[in-house]
Amino acid sequence: MKKLVFLLSIVLFSVSISFSQKYAYVNTDYILSNIPKYESAQEQLNLISSEWQKEIEDLYNDIDKMYKEYQAEEVLLTDDMKADRQEQIASKEKKVRDLQNKRFGQNGDLFKKRQELIKPIQDDIFNAVKEIAVESNYAVIFDSSGSLSMLYTDLKYDKSDEVLKKLGFGN
Repeated sequence: MKKLVFLLSIVLFSVSISFSQKYAYVNTDYILSNIPKYESAQEQLNLISSEWQKEIEDLYNDIDKMYKEYQAEEVLLTDDMKADRQEQIASKEKKVRDLQNKRFGQNGDLFKKRQELIKPIQDDIFNAVKEIAVESNYAVIFDSSGSLSMLYTDLKYDKSDEVLKKLGFGN
């Protein structure tokens, strides 16, 4: 009997602690869309990305032109000339692939530029969320914009506007 009472008191204590924790959520997509600096950074990244993509497409068009010229002249070329042309085309293709990887690869120029422009904004948001969580005693603040899906959310727990206000962009 004493074990049952002890076990029951532990369960009730655990349940009461879990009910006293506070939870909230923010929508970082909403927050980012209300920060002009983020919009400007995105536009700058899109412009740079478009320029680099056009540069690479132009180089691939040059390679395509070289290959078509080679095909048209192939019957007139000696074996050494054919091998030389094929080597030129292959070399140019490799250079373009290397450039493409340098620009758009996993740690490429676009990634570095994104880190330079976007990461400080994300850090500011994280710090504002952390301050709100500490000030208001929230156990957890979820981000509802990512892969986390919520079937029901009470708008009174949305702290997105508070984050914007902390960042100096809210009302």
